[in-house]
This record gives sequence, C-alpha cells and structure tokens, in this order.
Amino acid sequence: MAIPNPNILVVEDDRETRTLIAKYLRNNACNVTAVSDGREMSRAMADHRVDLIILDVMLPGEDGLSLCRKVRAEAQTPIIMLTARGEDVDRIVGLEMGADDYLPKPFNPRELLARINAVLRRQAAAQAASSIEGASTLAFEGWRIDLRLRELRNPEGARVAVTSAEFDLLRTFCERPGRVLSRDSLLDLTQGRNTGSFERSIDVLVSRIRRKIEPNPADPTIIKTVRSGGYLFTPRTEAVTAPLSS
Repeated sequence: MAIPNPNILVVEDDRETRTLIAKYLRNNACNVTAVSDGREMSRAMADHRVDLIILDVMLPGEDGLSLCRKVRAEAQTPIIMLTARGEDVDRIVGLEMGADDYLPKPFNPRELLARINAVLRRQAAAQAASSIEGASTLAFEGWRIDLRLRELRNPEGARVAVTSAEFDLLRTFCERPGRVLSRDSLLDLTQGRNTGSFERSIDVLVSRIRRKIEPNPADPTIIKTVRSGGYLFTPRTEAVTAPLSS
C-alpha cells in the first residue's frame, strides 16, 4: 500500500456488511474504525487521523452523499462510496460530490481492497508531485539532480556527466516516483512525437542511466523493469531547497 497500515474509516449501517469489511481489511494490514452513521463518523474523524473513508450512500439520518460533500469541503481525505444502487446516475452523483471511487453492492472484498490501494497510490503520487513542483533540485538515495543547471551529482557530491536526453528521462522518473511508466508515455513526456523517436530509444537511455546510478546495473534496484508495463522508479524523491555547491 502507498501508506503502511493505513487508517480506514468504514461508515456502514448494515452490521453484517460493516463487520465483514472491517475483518477483511484488518486481515490485510489496515487499521480500521467501523461506525454506523454520520455522527459516529464525525467523532471518529475528530479522534484520530483517517487516511481513507469507505462511505455507504444509504445511511440513517444524514445520507452518504451529504456526508461526502461535507468532508470534501474541509479536507481531501479519499472517499470510496458504497451503495446497493448500481445505476450510472447514482455513481455520477457520488463522484460529482467528491468521491474518489464508487463500488456497488454486492462486491468482492478483494475488489474493495484493490480499489483502496489504487486510490491511496494515486493520492501518494499526487502529493509527491505537489511537493516537488517548482523545486530547483531533486534528491534520491543521496543523488541530486539540479533542474536549473541540468546537472547530476552522486552521493559524494561529484558531478556525473549525462546527456540531455538522459537528464530529461531521469528528471521524468524523479518527478513520478513509485509509478509504472510505459515506454510510450516516457516518449511523450521526454521527447515528444515529432522527433522521430521510437520506444526502443527509451530502453537504450534507461540502460545508460543505470550504468551511472545503479549499484549493480545488471540487477537494477533504482529503475526497475516492469514486465509488459514499462519502468518503475523506486526511490522516494525529495525537493531540496539548499543550492548545490559548485
């Protein structure tokens, strides 16, 4: 998961469903608080951090759509809506209220967990992108990439020579850590479609970058190949405010 042992708040008035969800998620490394209505939901959110809300639409008292709208007006806590109604209009209304995903009942608990993971990954990626937006220097595992000078420095502070294409690709990876990027998307993000580039050129560039930054280029751990998917930049990327020494 994007967040280790995330705090999940389940708001579901049906006791059997609420118990089933809570038990399954706890068995899959989630911290779960389960409540039955909006009042208990508000108390739970005031008592501790909530990383994601599973919110039933049909609740006694204030319904889930109204609660979703209230939460979204104050916070960006991810919300997955649950409902016995599967019509498109209900799903659309829920999403328009600010829900991040929508799952009709009955559902497989494994699918719910998969959707939780997907929502948390998207949120983590968005937060990472926001934290590095506008940064002049990015850092990962001791390496630093200066976006103004277009320089790469190793953990010892020495400058490492890179071509313009290698720099652009490494920057793209640094700005999107933890995401599987296809060769096609990497071409669009780095070289565009008017340069006569082809997907194989991405493989060549990745190989060159690996020889410069990987402890063991033959068994890469920083830029991993994802079978039938593309590449995954594994390190956490941080924005560095202090300027690099010359």
